[in-house]
Amino acid sequence: MRTFNGKQYIEKNDHDFDELVEIVDVLRGEDGCKWDRAQTHETLKKCLMDESEEVLQAVDNGDDENLCEELGDVLLQVLMNAQIAKERGVFSIDDVIQVLCEKLIRRHPHVFGDEVVENEEQALALWRKVKAKEKAAKKKV
Repeated sequence: MRTFNGKQYIEKNDHDFDELVEIVDVLRGEDGCKWDRAQTHETLKKCLMDESEEVLQAVDNGDDENLCEELGDVLLQVLMNAQIAKERGVFSIDDVIQVLCEKLIRRHPHVFGDEVVENEEQALALWRKVKAKEKAAKKKV
């Protein structure tokens, strides 16, 4: 069994998000998988579309076991794209997580702030209002 960064990766061990990020880094690394190393944002577009479709099929079929697996495949696409961006020096998975957390907090002022909503329709309307403000602010920049 090969060792990467002083560690062996064993299938049936318990794994967490940090180790998943490490595994993707290994796959894209010098001694990693030739296919994974060859991928770009552009070549992964079809993969993301296919994996997303498989998530939708699992939902439509009420197949929770398959849904779990397919969500993992979509997560892999996110991690692969983030790793490629990291290699290019533009952002990392940590940046993706930071931006997502900020967006979720910002777009839920009824949860994390002082806004009040009475139902899901009002929550969605508030989300859309905040999102529209974001888009308008980006156009000014």
